[in-house]
Amino acid sequence: MNILEIPIELIDEDKDQPRYQFDEEALQELMKSIGEIGLLSPIKVRSTGDGRYKIIYGNRRYKASQMLGKPTMACIVSTVTDEMEIYLEQIAENLTREGFSPIEEGEAFHKLMHDAKFSSSLKYLSSKLGKPEAYIKNKCELLKFGNAVKKLIVSGTEIRKDKLTEDQLLPLKDLAIEHRDPLALIMARDEMPVSDVKKIAKMFKDKEISESTKGKLLYKSGPELVETWSVFQNNRAERAKPAAAAKASAKAAPKADKLGEAPAADSGSQAATAETAAAAAPAAPIQRKLLQLLAAVGASDASDLRSAALQVDAAERDQFLQDVDTLVAQLEKQLGEWKKVQELALTK
Repeated sequence: MNILEIPIELIDEDKDQPRYQFDEEALQELMKSIGEIGLLSPIKVRSTGDGRYKIIYGNRRYKASQMLGKPTMACIVSTVTDEMEIYLEQIAENLTREGFSPIEEGEAFHKLMHDAKFSSSLKYLSSKLGKPEAYIKNKCELLKFGNAVKKLIVSGTEIRKDKLTEDQLLPLKDLAIEHRDPLALIMARDEMPVSDVKKIAKMFKDKEISESTKGKLLYKSGPELVETWSVFQNNRAERAKPAAAAKASAKAAPKADKLGEAPAADSGSQAATAETAAAAAPAAPIQRKLLQLLAAVGASDASDLRSAALQVDAAERDQFLQDVDTLVAQLEKQLGEWKKVQELALTK
């Protein structure tokens, strides 16, 4: 390995190298360090055949030395000429350095797989760079976001205001483009944890929510979106209860006593009918609510219930009467409320 002191004026930066973002504060610290104790490790260059050299890696050290007015730099001169090998070496070196952003990684991986000059496969990159295929794919997924979002992406997992981690962004990657970036910016502004981002992303993927409603949700804050998700999940669970009860009643409905004789209409079949009607119901909330109630209550022949009541044991009689009183009170309350609804509808 040859290390030469090369005049800085003969060294050129590689404008196509994977890393192009340099933190000014970190660069100033590096410059101070080189000024005090010198360059600890040489940079790597290659000859361009015209008496000049191009950097393979070490751009930050080159910039810091240049700012200090250093006349020469210690350089390792590489004899590699294959563009693919050089670019892979640049990526591998930067992966070991701080400040190599997830977006720079994603752009480098994307270039290797899609630039006609390289046309590498995912499997090949994984083996050459020692990174799992999922790691490379996730970095490329970040490129789906717009520039405003990309500028906020940082390395690591720490949630910070007006910054975005890879873990925060990936749950949003498959959303429609009109939702993806606005939500990402909300997540950055409100410092939303990954668990909440996943809930919000799931809500925006739900086909039960209309596009117009999703558009309105973009005006909410991150915590408000999480609260909306919670309400939506609770409402869905409540809507599922009548349907589940109706389905259970339908399964328990008695069959016809005689072959060819249709079974009598009972609470199970009535509930199943109401469930079917609810599924085809108009979108008006009041109509859906009514059909859900019908599915839950049904229309039952009380003769069987009266016979069953006569058979209640004396020891269970008090508890039975208490349960019936509670049920009747609930039904009367429901009836009173629906009568009010009926009156309002008649007077409209």
